Amino acid sequence: MTAPAGRSASPAAALLRLSRNRPAPPTEERCEMCAVPVGAEHQHVVALENRTLMCCCRACWLLFTDDGARLRYRAVPDRYLSFDQLPLDARAWDELEIPVGLAFLFRNSVQERVVAFYPGPAGATESELPLAAWTALVQTRPELATVRPDVEALLVRRTEGGGRAGVTSCHLVPIDACYELVGRLRTLWRGFDGGQEAHAAMDAFFEQVGARSRPADVPSATASPTAVDGAS
Repeated sequence: MTAPAGRSASPAAALLRLSRNRPAPPTEERCEMCAVPVGAEHQHVVALENRTLMCCCRACWLLFTDDGARLRYRAVPDRYLSFDQLPLDARAWDELEIPVGLAFLFRNSVQERVVAFYPGPAGATESELPLAAWTALVQTRPELATVRPDVEALLVRRTEGGGRAGVTSCHLVPIDACYELVGRLRTLWRGFDGGQEAHAAMDAFFEQVGARSRPADVPSATASPTAVDGAS
Protein backbone atom coordinates (compact mmCIF):
# COMPACT_ATOMS: atom_id res chain seq x y z
CA MET A 1 0.00 0.00 0.00
CA THR A 2 1.34 3.44 -0.95
CA ALA A 3 1.95 5.88 1.88
CA PRO A 4 -0.33 8.99 1.88
CA ALA A 5 1.10 12.10 0.27
CA GLY A 6 3.17 14.17 2.63
CA ARG A 7 3.78 11.28 4.99
CA SER A 8 6.81 9.01 5.02
CA ALA A 9 6.49 5.26 4.83
CA SER A 10 6.52 3.35 8.09
CA PRO A 11 9.86 2.07 9.44
CA ALA A 12 8.67 -1.51 8.88
CA ALA A 13 7.91 -0.80 5.23
CA ALA A 14 11.30 0.84 4.75
CA LEU A 15 13.10 -2.16 6.23
CA LEU A 16 11.10 -4.51 4.03
CA ARG A 17 12.03 -2.49 0.94
CA LEU A 18 15.70 -2.51 1.92
CA SER A 19 15.69 -6.25 2.50
CA ARG A 20 14.18 -6.84 -0.93
CA ASN A 21 16.74 -4.62 -2.65
CA ARG A 22 19.75 -5.94 -0.71
CA PRO A 23 22.03 -8.11 -2.87
CA ALA A 24 22.27 -11.74 -1.93
CA PRO A 25 25.27 -12.54 0.29
CA PRO A 26 28.14 -14.25 -1.53
CA THR A 27 28.08 -18.03 -1.28
CA GLU A 28 31.64 -18.59 -2.48
CA GLU A 29 34.48 -18.94 -0.01
CA ARG A 30 36.85 -16.01 0.31
CA CYS A 31 40.37 -15.46 1.54
CA GLU A 32 40.16 -14.46 5.20
CA MET A 33 43.03 -12.03 4.72
CA CYS A 34 42.28 -10.13 1.52
CA ALA A 35 38.69 -11.27 0.81
CA VAL A 36 39.30 -12.41 -2.78
CA PRO A 37 37.28 -15.48 -3.82
CA VAL A 38 38.98 -18.85 -3.39
CA GLY A 39 37.90 -22.18 -4.77
CA ALA A 40 36.69 -25.16 -2.79
CA GLU A 41 40.24 -26.49 -2.86
CA HIS A 42 42.29 -23.75 -1.23
CA GLN A 43 45.15 -23.37 1.20
CA HIS A 44 45.28 -22.46 4.88
CA VAL A 45 47.46 -20.68 7.39
CA VAL A 46 47.60 -21.30 11.13
CA ALA A 47 47.25 -18.39 13.56
CA LEU A 48 49.86 -19.40 16.12
CA GLU A 49 48.43 -17.71 19.19
CA ASN A 50 44.95 -19.24 19.11
CA ARG A 51 45.55 -22.24 16.81
CA THR A 52 42.81 -21.27 14.34
CA LEU A 53 42.94 -22.17 10.67
CA MET A 54 42.30 -19.44 8.12
CA CYS A 55 41.34 -19.95 4.49
CA CYS A 56 43.79 -18.20 2.14
CA CYS A 57 44.37 -17.40 -1.47
CA ARG A 58 47.68 -18.43 -2.97
CA ALA A 59 49.16 -14.93 -2.79
CA CYS A 60 48.45 -14.51 0.94
CA TRP A 61 49.54 -18.07 1.68
CA LEU A 62 52.95 -17.41 0.12
CA LEU A 63 53.57 -14.56 2.58
CA PHE A 64 53.86 -17.04 5.46
CA THR A 65 55.94 -19.86 3.99
CA ASP A 66 59.27 -18.81 5.52
CA ASP A 67 59.85 -21.24 8.41
CA GLY A 68 62.67 -19.10 9.79
CA ALA A 69 60.73 -15.83 10.04
CA ARG A 70 59.09 -14.64 13.26
CA LEU A 71 55.48 -14.47 12.11
CA ARG A 72 52.04 -14.64 13.70
CA TYR A 73 50.87 -17.02 10.98
CA ARG A 74 52.32 -20.07 9.31
CA ALA A 75 51.40 -21.49 5.91
CA VAL A 76 50.17 -25.08 6.01
CA PRO A 77 52.22 -27.08 3.46
CA ASP A 78 50.95 -29.91 1.30
CA ARG A 79 53.40 -32.64 2.27
CA TYR A 80 52.41 -36.27 2.88
CA LEU A 81 54.93 -38.87 4.06
CA SER A 82 54.56 -42.44 5.23
CA PHE A 83 56.63 -44.26 7.85
CA ASP A 84 57.23 -47.95 8.21
CA GLN A 85 55.46 -49.67 11.06
CA LEU A 86 56.38 -48.02 14.34
CA PRO A 87 57.52 -50.00 17.39
CA LEU A 88 54.31 -49.24 19.29
CA ASP A 89 53.00 -52.28 21.10
CA ALA A 90 50.09 -52.04 23.54
CA ARG A 91 52.39 -51.05 26.42
CA ALA A 92 54.14 -48.28 24.47
CA TRP A 93 50.78 -46.95 23.29
CA ASP A 94 49.51 -46.87 26.86
CA GLU A 95 52.62 -44.96 27.96
CA LEU A 96 51.67 -42.22 25.52
CA GLU A 97 48.33 -41.97 27.36
CA ILE A 98 46.20 -41.92 24.22
CA PRO A 99 42.87 -43.57 25.12
CA VAL A 100 41.72 -44.41 21.58
CA GLY A 101 43.42 -45.94 18.57
CA LEU A 102 43.86 -42.73 16.58
CA ALA A 103 45.74 -39.53 17.35
CA PHE A 104 47.66 -36.72 15.70
CA LEU A 105 50.73 -35.19 17.30
CA PHE A 106 52.47 -31.91 16.59
CA ARG A 107 54.80 -29.42 18.21
CA ASN A 108 53.19 -26.22 19.44
CA SER A 109 55.91 -23.59 19.07
CA VAL A 110 54.12 -21.03 21.25
CA GLN A 111 53.81 -23.43 24.19
CA GLU A 112 57.12 -25.12 23.30
CA ARG A 113 55.79 -28.62 23.80
CA VAL A 114 54.49 -31.63 21.92
CA VAL A 115 50.75 -32.15 22.10
CA ALA A 116 48.47 -34.96 21.01
CA PHE A 117 44.86 -34.75 19.96
CA TYR A 118 42.46 -37.63 19.55
CA PRO A 119 38.94 -37.62 18.04
CA GLY A 120 35.66 -38.13 19.83
CA PRO A 121 32.03 -37.05 19.89
CA ALA A 122 33.01 -33.53 21.04
CA GLY A 123 35.67 -33.09 18.34
CA ALA A 124 39.41 -32.99 19.03
CA THR A 125 40.43 -33.64 22.64
CA GLU A 126 43.90 -32.59 23.74
CA SER A 127 46.11 -34.88 25.76
CA GLU A 128 49.46 -33.53 26.88
CA LEU A 129 51.99 -36.07 25.71
CA PRO A 130 54.38 -37.58 28.26
CA LEU A 131 57.63 -36.26 26.82
CA ALA A 132 59.76 -39.10 28.13
CA ALA A 133 57.71 -41.69 26.24
CA TRP A 134 57.65 -39.64 23.05
CA THR A 135 61.36 -38.77 23.18
CA ALA A 136 62.21 -42.46 23.56
CA LEU A 137 60.17 -43.25 20.46
CA VAL A 138 61.79 -40.48 18.38
CA GLN A 139 65.25 -41.69 19.40
CA THR A 140 64.46 -45.04 17.80
CA ARG A 141 62.95 -43.39 14.71
CA PRO A 142 64.74 -40.04 14.12
CA GLU A 143 62.83 -39.42 10.88
CA LEU A 144 59.80 -38.62 13.06
CA ALA A 145 61.55 -35.38 14.06
CA THR A 146 61.24 -33.86 10.58
CA VAL A 147 57.71 -32.56 11.17
CA ARG A 148 57.38 -28.77 10.85
CA PRO A 149 56.07 -27.18 14.06
CA ASP A 150 52.47 -25.93 14.11
CA VAL A 151 51.59 -26.81 10.52
CA GLU A 152 52.32 -30.53 10.15
CA ALA A 153 51.40 -33.48 12.34
CA LEU A 154 52.05 -37.16 12.75
CA LEU A 155 48.80 -39.00 12.23
CA VAL A 156 49.06 -42.33 14.05
CA ARG A 157 46.55 -45.16 14.00
CA ARG A 158 46.80 -48.37 15.96
CA THR A 159 44.46 -51.22 15.11
CA GLU A 160 44.20 -54.63 16.68
CA GLY A 161 45.88 -57.43 14.79
CA GLY A 162 48.17 -60.21 15.79
CA GLY A 163 47.27 -60.04 19.48
CA ARG A 164 48.38 -57.16 21.68
CA ALA A 165 51.18 -56.30 19.29
CA GLY A 166 48.67 -54.47 17.10
CA VAL A 167 49.30 -52.80 13.76
CA THR A 168 50.39 -49.18 13.70
CA SER A 169 50.34 -46.85 10.70
CA CYS A 170 51.90 -43.42 10.78
CA HIS A 171 51.88 -40.58 8.29
CA LEU A 172 53.11 -37.02 8.23
CA VAL A 173 50.21 -34.87 7.04
CA PRO A 174 49.22 -31.19 6.90
CA ILE A 175 47.53 -30.08 10.12
CA ASP A 176 44.36 -29.05 8.27
CA ALA A 177 43.91 -32.65 7.10
CA CYS A 178 43.81 -33.74 10.74
CA TYR A 179 41.10 -31.25 11.64
CA GLU A 180 39.16 -32.26 8.53
CA LEU A 181 39.20 -35.86 9.75
CA VAL A 182 38.20 -34.88 13.29
CA GLY A 183 35.26 -32.85 11.98
CA ARG A 184 34.09 -35.75 9.86
CA LEU A 185 34.35 -38.22 12.74
CA ARG A 186 32.48 -35.90 15.08
CA THR A 187 29.35 -36.25 12.95
CA LEU A 188 29.63 -40.04 12.87
CA TRP A 189 30.96 -40.94 16.33
CA ARG A 190 28.95 -43.47 18.33
CA GLY A 191 29.87 -44.99 21.69
CA PHE A 192 33.39 -45.12 23.10
CA ASP A 193 35.34 -46.28 20.06
CA GLY A 194 33.37 -44.43 17.38
CA GLY A 195 31.27 -47.22 15.93
CA GLN A 196 31.14 -48.78 12.49
CA GLU A 197 30.53 -45.63 10.45
CA ALA A 198 33.39 -43.75 12.10
CA HIS A 199 35.80 -46.63 11.51
CA ALA A 200 34.72 -46.83 7.87
CA ALA A 201 35.44 -43.10 7.54
CA MET A 202 38.90 -43.64 9.11
CA ASP A 203 39.62 -46.45 6.63
CA ALA A 204 38.64 -44.27 3.68
CA PHE A 205 40.68 -41.34 4.96
CA PHE A 206 43.81 -43.43 5.49
CA GLU A 207 43.45 -44.90 2.02
CA GLN A 208 43.50 -41.37 0.59
CA VAL A 209 46.45 -40.38 2.77
CA GLY A 210 48.34 -43.52 1.78
CA ALA A 211 47.78 -42.79 -1.90
CA ARG A 212 49.21 -39.27 -1.51
CA SER A 213 52.18 -40.21 0.68
CA ARG A 214 55.75 -40.98 -0.31
CA PRO A 215 58.16 -42.89 1.98
CA ALA A 216 59.90 -40.69 4.52
CA ASP A 217 63.66 -40.35 4.19
CA VAL A 218 65.76 -41.59 7.10
CA PRO A 219 68.02 -38.71 8.26
CA SER A 220 71.75 -39.20 8.53
CA ALA A 221 73.38 -39.81 11.91
CA THR A 222 74.67 -36.23 11.98
CA ALA A 223 71.28 -34.65 11.37
CA SER A 224 69.66 -33.04 14.40
CA PRO A 225 65.93 -33.22 15.11
CA THR A 226 64.20 -29.90 14.57
CA ALA A 227 60.50 -30.35 15.08
CA VAL A 228 58.45 -32.94 16.96
CA ASP A 229 61.36 -34.10 19.04
CA GLY A 230 60.06 -33.65 22.57
CA ALA A 231 62.67 -31.03 23.43
CA SER A 232 61.59 -27.93 25.26
